[in-house]
Amino acid sequence: MTDHATAPDPERQKIDTSVPHSARIWNYWLGGKDHYPVDEQAGDAYSTVFPGIVTVARSSRAFLGRSIAHLVTEAGIRQFLDVGTGLPTEDNTHEVAQRLAPEARIVYVDHDPLVLAHARALLTSTPEGATAYVDADLADPDRILSAAAATLDLSRPTALILSNILGHVADHEQARTIVARLMDGLPSGSYLSVNDGSRGVDADYEQAQDAYNDTGAIPYFLRPVDQITAFFDGLELLDPGVVSVPFWRPDGTAPAPRPVGEHGGLARKP
Repeated sequence: MTDHATAPDPERQKIDTSVPHSARIWNYWLGGKDHYPVDEQAGDAYSTVFPGIVTVARSSRAFLGRSIAHLVTEAGIRQFLDVGTGLPTEDNTHEVAQRLAPEARIVYVDHDPLVLAHARALLTSTPEGATAYVDADLADPDRILSAAAATLDLSRPTALILSNILGHVADHEQARTIVARLMDGLPSGSYLSVNDGSRGVDADYEQAQDAYNDTGAIPYFLRPVDQITAFFDGLELLDPGVVSVPFWRPDGTAPAPRPVGEHGGLARKP
């Protein structure tokens, strides 16, 4: 079943193709097709300064898949709240979860009309489960929780997925408050998965991101690892803690991991 929980605001139906957008650039780096020439130009300019950005993007996606697989197979989670989903590519949250547990229920949240339009067209569900799409801003956690409750039973353990979204919140304390408010709305036994761009690993990455932020596009701020770790305060971090994402429970069949400027972790709410 596919639910359309909240229709996009009509005032934001017009998609601005003259300014690069991080979700579309990310889609370009992942090999997707949902982007415009301005996004390709921005993505190419970025990768000229830092060619490793494609590896960062793909490492981030792989971490998402491994963490969701753990949540389904090891933690028994069947409900997912994915905030800041970005554009659909391969192995989206519902695809990984429902491949392992067809009854899984997923709510995607985004605030971009292009993302929502593509989500409604491409992100379907198994008959046993549900996939819903909510038009809401990360800065409004109460609205997110209220809308998600139309599809998810928030009295049952739920996994909150925040993948490469908190970097759009410039103020660290504001970002921590948002995470805490969202987790407050979920019961004991719920999980938090966070991965975001980090400082302290690759100076070229930091230079490229700082230059991108100066272009007038929607900025994304890389954070020191200790600030990413702080998002898990009060929760029980699973091993190996907050690490560069290729090192989070790597697939034994993959090549030996190398660190990238992207850190993440998974934690349980006691």
